[in-house]
Amino acid sequence: MSDLHTPELEQLRLSNVHAFYGESHILHGIDMKVHRGELVTLLGRNGSGRSTILKSIMGMVGRRTGSIMINGKETATLPAFRIPRLGAGYCPEERGIFASLDVEENLLLPPTVRSGGMNLDEIYEMFPNLYERRRSQGTRLSGGEQQMLAMARILRTGANLLLLDEITEGLAPVIVQKLAEVLVKLKEKNLTIILVEQNFCFAAPLADRHYLIEHGRIIEEISAAELPGQMELLHRQLGV
Repeated sequence: MSDLHTPELEQLRLSNVHAFYGESHILHGIDMKVHRGELVTLLGRNGSGRSTILKSIMGMVGRRTGSIMINGKETATLPAFRIPRLGAGYCPEERGIFASLDVEENLLLPPTVRSGGMNLDEIYEMFPNLYERRRSQGTRLSGGEQQMLAMARILRTGANLLLLDEITEGLAPVIVQKLAEVLVKLKEKNLTIILVEQNFCFAAPLADRHYLIEHGRIIEEISAAELPGQMELLHRQLGV
């Protein structure tokens, strides 16, 4: 287990990251690291800055300062279109499905930005619902099917650092369970996952570590082993 946290396996590191939208100062000195193959959650109330952390990693905020390293490469000064080439893939809360295209056209639309992406057969094996609906237009998909499609589209590009924003929002429990099974399979493939999630019961069994965010700052880092002893804090901060 000690090998997991050696520097060469560190896939992402944020150091003193501040982020701004116009005059609004959202992130206040974020320091965090994620190792290859880990699943890490960002926990906090709405407006705490969790989604802004993901957008900062992808270069999608108005202004950011500090250091953001992906696979040892500084990305804070890179244009946003270069960051996916380093393996980062972002699944936004709004999903971004093209309504006029069918499932397979949505899957084939994004370019492959690096090697190692899943082919259609592998995607359909992981998401059998998408195979069944492959000729259905985006407008005809359920919320759960749209979420699966948004995730699958990223996996086809070759991303191995997945930034997932509220993927269970508004979904039926049976779909939430399916997404949990998918995340377990992706971890088995040694993909790295950062999960912004309100559904603590969904996130807790999956995660190696949790970062607790409040007012744009990390106030606690909690490992899976430490979780039982931190439930009072989480209840106070999250209401879980």
